[in-house]
Amino acid sequence: MKALYGQQNSPGEEMTFVFQERENLPATREHDVKVQVRACALSWLDTELLSEIKLKKELVPVGREISGVVLEVGSKVTFFQPDDEVVGILPLDSEESGVCEVVLVHEHYLVHKPQKVCWLEAAGTLRDGLRAYTALHYLAQVCPGRSVLVLDGASPFGTIAIQLAQHRGAKVISTAHSLEDKQYLERLRPAGARVVDVSQGKIDVAESCLEETGGLGVDIALDAGVRLFSAEDEPAPKSQLLPHKHDIITLLGVGGHWITTEKNLQLDPPDSHSLFLKGATVSFLNEEIWNLSSVQQGKYLNILWCSYIMEKLSNNIFRPQLDEPIPLYEAKVSMEIVQKNQARKRQVIQF
Repeated sequence: MKALYGQQNSPGEEMTFVFQERENLPATREHDVKVQVRACALSWLDTELLSEIKLKKELVPVGREISGVVLEVGSKVTFFQPDDEVVGILPLDSEESGVCEVVLVHEHYLVHKPQKVCWLEAAGTLRDGLRAYTALHYLAQVCPGRSVLVLDGASPFGTIAIQLAQHRGAKVISTAHSLEDKQYLERLRPAGARVVDVSQGKIDVAESCLEETGGLGVDIALDAGVRLFSAEDEPAPKSQLLPHKHDIITLLGVGGHWITTEKNLQLDPPDSHSLFLKGATVSFLNEEIWNLSSVQQGKYLNILWCSYIMEKLSNNIFRPQLDEPIPLYEAKVSMEIVQKNQARKRQVIQF
C-alpha cells in the first residue's frame, strides 16, 4: 500500500513528492476510525507554519481532506460504525497521508457524509468551505444587505466564498484575473455578483467598488493576497493582478472588515490611521486555528457538518470549482502543480 509524502531537504528548497510503501497499519486505538479512502483533495503544504509550530518532518504527509467508508472502529468510538460514509480533515500533526487507500483517523476529525453528495465533491469542498465559513461567519459576521468584495472569485476558495455570501443575502463584488475567469463567474449560479475584470491592469478595484456602493465602500473585503510594495518592487508577475494594501483600505466602508490571507501584512502608521478614521478592522484568515485549539473542536465539527459545509453541499447551495478526477498514479505530478500554486481548480485524487 503506497502513500504520498512531501520532502524538503533544506530551507527554501523546492519540495519534492515521493510515494512510500507502507506496511500494515498500526492497531486501531480506542478512538480511532479506520477509513477506506475514496477521494482526497490536494492542498498547498505550508512548510513555514509546520516549522513554526514544531511539526516539521523529513517526510510530510500529503492530502488531508478525505472522504471514504469506515472499515473498523476503536472500542470507544460512539459516532461511527463500519460501512458509514464519512468526510474529514486530517489534523496538522497527523502521521497519515490522505493519498493512501486506508488511513487511521481520530473520530473527532470526521463527520458523516450525506448520501447524495459524491466522494469527489465531499473531499474537494471541505477546506474551501471551512475557510469561507471562518472568514464570513466568525471573522466578519456577514448578514443580509452587506456588501462583500471577494478577490479572485474564480479560485476554488473564491467560488465558495461568493456562494456563501450570496446565500446569506449579501451583495457581492468579485474580481476576475482572466477572461476565462470572468466568463466563469458570470455563469455562476445564483447570478448577481458584480464582476470586475482586472486582467488587463486598466481597472482600478478601489474605484470600481466605490462606484458600485455609491461612494460608501464595501462592508467586507476578502483578499487572495495583496501587494505590499509598488508594482516595480514586487518580485512575482502574478502579484501584479493583486490590489495594493492601500487599495483595500481605500475601498473599505465605515466599520468595514478586511479579512486577509496575507500572513506577512505590514501596516504603516498612515495605513493604521486610515483604518482608525473608518473604525475598520483587519482580521487574519488562518483556517488551521480550529485544529490548533482543542477548545474549539465542537465548533470545528459543527462547521464541517451541522452548520454548513456538508449540509449546503447536499442542498446544492455550494457548487465547488473542481478539476477532473485524478487517478492515484498522477497524484505526484498534480501535487507538484498545487505546491507551485499553478492549479486554478481544486485537485482531487480518486481511488
